[in-house]
Amino acid sequence: MPTGVRLVLATHNAHKVGELRAILAPVLPGLDPATVVGARDVGAPEPVEDGVTFAANALLKARALAAFTGLPAVADDSGLAVDVLGGAPGIFSARWAGRHGDDAANLALLLAQLADVPDEHRGARFVCAAALVTPDGFEHVETGALVGTLTHAPRGTGGFGYDPALVPLGETRTCAELTPDEKNAISHRGQAFRALAPVVARVLGGA
Repeated sequence: MPTGVRLVLATHNAHKVGELRAILAPVLPGLDPATVVGARDVGAPEPVEDGVTFAANALLKARALAAFTGLPAVADDSGLAVDVLGGAPGIFSARWAGRHGDDAANLALLLAQLADVPDEHRGARFVCAAALVTPDGFEHVETGALVGTLTHAPRGTGGFGYDPALVPLGETRTCAELTPDEKNAISHRGQAFRALAPVVARVLGGA
């Protein structure tokens, strides 16, 4: 365990750790960025995500990390919910085509399934649940959503996952055509983490 760590994020993605540090900075101005690390930095295993909601999976990951490290832990779970599919792919977003993490196959299958759905019924939203769990059993969850409509074909080269197919409300560009800053300002993940940040600050004694 690295010395001085105060908070662990359930991700092996260094970019996501940096994003959380940036979101926490305004509410914890004295926070040393080095004290916020990812699961890989502490050698934590990845738990099986067998929850049936975004919140359940986020809590599952945060609980496992808090138990492993003895530190406050933050985790998130997110995906795409399509109106005409009753909220699917939902928690199965990352493995919609059958293999986890195959973004191109997942997107191609989804658009094929919606090929005959007219524009007025192509509503969808990215949803994120972000959870904070402390070793003493405190738990808190916040959610965020980015509402929009789905295109008939992918557009843009930025982002990942279903970004090339979702046009946020009020926009003409897909999430993959937005700049990273534009996307982060409205993203479901940014919303959830910004809402969670004051609670994290209280837990860490900064607010």
